[in-house]
Amino acid sequence: MLPIVYTPVVAEACQEFSHIYRRPRGLIISYPLRDNIRQLLQNRPNKEVSVIVVTDGERILGIGDQGVGGLAIPIGKLALYSLIGGVPPVLTLPVVLDVGTNNEERLADPEYLGWRHERITGDAYDDFVDRFVQALKQELPHTLLQWEDFAQAHARPILNRYRDQLLTFNDDIQGTAAVACGAILSAVRVSGRRLRDQQIVMLGAGSAGVGVADFLREAMVADGLSEQEARSRFWLIDRDGLLHSQRTDLSAEQRVYAQPAERLANFPRSAANHHVGLSEVIHQVDATILIGLSTLPGAFSESIVREMACKCPRPIILPLSNPTSKSEAVPEDLIRWTDGRALVATGSPFPDVHYQGRTIRIAQCNNVYIFPAMGLALLATQARRVTDRMFLAAARSLAAQSPAIADPSAPLLPALTSLRQAAIEIAFTAAEQAQRDGLAPQTTPEALRNAITSAQWAPQYSLYL
Repeated sequence: MLPIVYTPVVAEACQEFSHIYRRPRGLIISYPLRDNIRQLLQNRPNKEVSVIVVTDGERILGIGDQGVGGLAIPIGKLALYSLIGGVPPVLTLPVVLDVGTNNEERLADPEYLGWRHERITGDAYDDFVDRFVQALKQELPHTLLQWEDFAQAHARPILNRYRDQLLTFNDDIQGTAAVACGAILSAVRVSGRRLRDQQIVMLGAGSAGVGVADFLREAMVADGLSEQEARSRFWLIDRDGLLHSQRTDLSAEQRVYAQPAERLANFPRSAANHHVGLSEVIHQVDATILIGLSTLPGAFSESIVREMACKCPRPIILPLSNPTSKSEAVPEDLIRWTDGRALVATGSPFPDVHYQGRTIRIAQCNNVYIFPAMGLALLATQARRVTDRMFLAAARSLAAQSPAIADPSAPLLPALTSLRQAAIEIAFTAAEQAQRDGLAPQTTPEALRNAITSAQWAPQYSLYL
């Protein structure tokens, strides 16, 4: 049922949300009611809430602005908090901040449930988000708040503004980074090389892409590189080409990965726009890891993948864009173009690949491995804050559970059917980090594990005769 509850079908649920609506499920906070947010929160059906997932519906998966229809994402995410993390459903609350939509199809739809207005921006937007946070601090001060599917312009500023005020994290930044890091750490181990020796090319330099780079960079430093050496291993590409020092349109987070312009002196340029694009980077760099967070289907073309495979014995390729229709490549093609040598994980579910008598199962490198386990860890330990160190610890725990460690032909990540047990191990590692950081009460390892397992709710139905 996971592909129905989650990607890829949840994308269609967002698009059709106003047409399939049958009963209330979650809280819609519309901008015109900005003076009454606390009262809206007080109307929640269950007074005790452990986890809130909130979106503003602007950057839903790879399908963009869905307005109030984005509420389907928090609904789906919280279903997985219950299924995998064991958070009781009655303690969850999906929320959408309805700040309007720029989707003309939604605005023209007579059945659209949201506020019929173009999106608010600037100070008005920031003030509205702050009103929501302040109301939450008054009503539910100890509740975990997960930010989901906010546009790049808002995602990291919101996280940076509130991460030290609330028990909160951004799943697209930290969750995506942790699961990608976990898959890559296991793939690097299978390849027989060290992380510090990798050259990482990433198509997509938004909040998710930069988040993945941040975690991998920290892991490279832990593997013995200097900060500058680690940065030099990253080649990030966005719609305007490779990030480099002469570009003036980069955010502060992106500038960390801007290659020195003099390093690109001999790089060819695209004939169409004179940018250094993906094919030019692959031609010049001995890339060992290729990551896609671009929502550009087919971007990992045969020529690009074959050239990478010519220079790398075990290329690590992760087309992570969601939903399935937005994936940068199809696993079957990647396996065939690399003569079966590629180590592949995808963001959306794909079927097994049959190649030269082998059946290759494709790992779904999806945040579902991380956020439910993180929620379980935070709630079981009564942690006060969430840190990147906790997510990196979760990534290492995920990598340690890789079936590929024992069998190099096995998937890079545990089977989805074992997610509930995997969540316990990931939660335990993250909770230990929270205790080391002084953000959770100290206990013995035995007491900590007991707290995590006892906090994991299960749907047990009473028998009535």
